[in-house]
Amino acid sequence: MLENSLLFIGAYVAAVISGAAGFGGALLLLPLLVAKVGVTQAVPLLTIAQFIGNLSRAGFGLSEIQWKPVGLFLLGALPLSVLGALSFVEMPKGLVTRLIGLAILLFVVLKYFDLLRATSTRMVLFFGGCAVGFLSGLVGSAGPIGAAIFLSLGLPPVAYVASEATTALVMHGVKAIVYQYYIALDRQFWVLAALMGLAMVLGTWSARRVIGRMPRVKFERFVTVLLVTISGYMVVHG
Repeated sequence: MLENSLLFIGAYVAAVISGAAGFGGALLLLPLLVAKVGVTQAVPLLTIAQFIGNLSRAGFGLSEIQWKPVGLFLLGALPLSVLGALSFVEMPKGLVTRLIGLAILLFVVLKYFDLLRATSTRMVLFFGGCAVGFLSGLVGSAGPIGAAIFLSLGLPPVAYVASEATTALVMHGVKAIVYQYYIALDRQFWVLAALMGLAMVLGTWSARRVIGRMPRVKFERFVTVLLVTISGYMVVHG
């Protein structure tokens, strides 16, 4: 009972962070899940929790989703996620994680110096989607890169979070379907998934009330600081 309560609290906090910044919840939640259910069950459980969390983020901001950028992003992300999954066993995860960190820092620098304007937005979304899809299939998640790409579009806070969440929702949905075919998911798994899903919805609702009143410039600074912090940790520790 105590362990389930800790998972509920962890999922709620992760959802608040992801709901406010558009990413970051998985980094907090995965160690708790590994300790509770082991690696084999932790990854599909995290995928389903993230699916529910992204579904609630997209739902709470449904009217502000930017469908054209979302479509362009997914056009590259979905097929490359399959290729990434096929390459899963062949690349050292520490190296890949550091490369993800460097890619995030690159996007932040380009955004800070306003250099992305020289690049077609369509190219950024399509090829950025390719990179996120491939890395998501390879190491399970590349959410911060997707967040950096959507942050570069200069969207209002709610539109940014809901649009980025929609892309993640589709990718996690595809992975969740695959897991059901290859991993045995018992009754206890689905009980935990429902519990964490409830926590995700509540955490997302809490975050939505905060970002809905936050000025765009202040919000972008907050997300940028979080991106730099996470990417720096990934580069140093792999």
